[in-house]
Amino acid sequence: MPRGNCASPDGIHGPVEALTAAIDVDTALVSLSHTVFKSAYTYDMAEITRTAHAAGALTLWDLSHAAGAVSVALNAAQADLAVGCCYKYLNGGPGAPAFLYVRADLQEKLRNPISGWMGQKNMFNFDLTYTPAPGLPRFFSGTPPVLAMAAIEPGVDLLLEAGIDRLRAKSVQQTEYLIALWESELAALGFTLNSPRAAAVRGSHISLGHADAWRIDQALIQQMGVLPDFRKPDNIRLGITPLYTSFADIQQAVSRMRTVVEERIYAQYNAAELAVT
Repeated sequence: MPRGNCASPDGIHGPVEALTAAIDVDTALVSLSHTVFKSAYTYDMAEITRTAHAAGALTLWDLSHAAGAVSVALNAAQADLAVGCCYKYLNGGPGAPAFLYVRADLQEKLRNPISGWMGQKNMFNFDLTYTPAPGLPRFFSGTPPVLAMAAIEPGVDLLLEAGIDRLRAKSVQQTEYLIALWESELAALGFTLNSPRAAAVRGSHISLGHADAWRIDQALIQQMGVLPDFRKPDNIRLGITPLYTSFADIQQAVSRMRTVVEERIYAQYNAAELAVT
């Protein structure tokens, strides 16, 4: 990881200048979320990877909020490693497995620190000495959750049928619409925009800040039929999944957020935060 303080100066945009300045010959690995989970800020993967490679470092990209939502071009960016989850924009649902990408020329060089039966060469020989399988299978550990994996294929098939370019185009339209509604309906009620304005560096979720975000979030979930989540310190995060989110859904969500604040429905909820929304 780069040394030094690379915190985002505004909590919304990535600290790109500080990050690139900190990458030097002592950097071994640059690990970043392609799309940041709080604000939806999206890094230029190719540019960061070029900077890392110029310093002799590898890159590891977290695609959890990017895969299925924005264009991810790992090969074109010459990315080294990537991980992600399937339960968000890849439609896998709760309990869906994670995934791993390892650039082809690194597959024989890297070692899996969590060795398991499925990653063993000739696994059915049941050798007592562990020998990793060639290629990507060496990164397997235990038996995969077969039922959870079975749901991934039709979920990805839906994305492929719709096309990531068309999904991304609709996502941009819908996040722009949500930002416009924030500006006209919510900004005067104390809501702030905690996501980038520019669509080119924004993923497919919008975070709105509010001093009473936790209690507003609870009121939306418990009484208003709106299911956002809360992320500290003040983020109400609204996921836009263009495969099935409609413009009417977005308008209704904003309208109900306005009602929760104007009628002080949130005031009946305890300000003490639970572990998760």
